Amino acid sequence: MINIDRVDHLVLTVADVDRAADFYENVLGMSQVSFPGDRRAVSFGAQTIKLHAASELVEPTATHPVPGSANLCFITPNPISEVQEHLRASDVRIEEGPVSRTGAEGPITSLYVRDPDGNLIEIGRYDEPEQEPAPAD
Repeated sequence: MINIDRVDHLVLTVADVDRAADFYENVLGMSQVSFPGDRRAVSFGAQTIKLHAASELVEPTATHPVPGSANLCFITPNPISEVQEHLRASDVRIEEGPVSRTGAEGPITSLYVRDPDGNLIEIGRYDEPEQEPAPAD
């Protein structure tokens, strides 16, 4: 048995690396990163999303790498109402939400949008724990 500690990076196959990097940087607040060989990615926290152009795939790759086939969930500390306002100001269409969902660590409230390649992007915030009523004296 092996133990997996965390996700280090994901790879998204995209039609246009510049367009994808711009979306993830300007809409979702990630930072652009460059690697040797003109390879690009975006990063946030301790994670990286490598952006591979469909026309120039880096081997080895997935069996059927195509733009628009991912479904990703990102967690934000921001109130969902602020996220909604930012998305609208960025001319990003909200597909669904806010809706209640279950994240890896419990209940979240989420919005769903699509990136320029059509990948489904869920932006969620963990719900505040319900306060226990104070005991009566």
